[in-house]
Amino acid sequence: MKIDLNADLGESFGPWRMGDDAAMLDIVTSANVACGFHAGDPAEMTRTVRLCLEKGVSIGAHPGFDDLQGFGRRQISGTPELDLGAMILYQIGALEAIATSEGARVHHVKMHGALSNMCMTNRAMADTFAKAVRCYRDDLVIMAIAATEIQSAAEAVGGPMVAEVFADRTYNDDGTLTSRSRPDALIHDPDIAADHVLRMVETQSVTSINGKKIPVKPDTICVHGDNPAAVKLAERVRNRLEQNGVTLKAF
Repeated sequence: MKIDLNADLGESFGPWRMGDDAAMLDIVTSANVACGFHAGDPAEMTRTVRLCLEKGVSIGAHPGFDDLQGFGRRQISGTPELDLGAMILYQIGALEAIATSEGARVHHVKMHGALSNMCMTNRAMADTFAKAVRCYRDDLVIMAIAATEIQSAAEAVGGPMVAEVFADRTYNDDGTLTSRSRPDALIHDPDIAADHVLRMVETQSVTSINGKKIPVKPDTICVHGDNPAAVKLAERVRNRLEQNGVTLKAF
């Protein structure tokens, strides 16, 4: 079995540093690079693209709401379809310009934070996202949270799509991620995260906090780069998968 390991990176901004991107890029196979709206800036995007090229990691755009202060984790309701689609295209295009200048190409798109959370259950928003990506490039891979409206929207527009599960997050009974306001939303222990991932891969399902199993076919696993235990957690997850015969490879 082959599976991708991804992380949300490039989330520093000016002098403010977030996470250890260089260490994470020694472990993961795909990077979701912040595009300047929820985090990151042009220089940080360039540095991250260069690191990805140096370490042979696949590059993806990570668009979110225009919310630097809230790190893109505040829900913004009522965004018109035109505005939402343009916002997503704007961010992909910004990263694509930088990647092109460095001799690289954007390979996939994954939404960030509140934008992603809202699209998990709001089919109209998910459709706007998927259509924007597909209008941009036919071969651009949509990274969709498995068993949510994002996956359904991606399947509806056609083209390449990969289903994503999370190493460091817990799940509700409907397959959505538990709110970060809950004390059990995040998994910080690397061993627990590694067990969690191996179980998802082997059983082809995610288990909710109430014990419900939701069928999924995971293509990629996310470890959040802003988790304080991110590097150790990603390392443990990778080792556990490889020890059980799973090859880590960009999709």
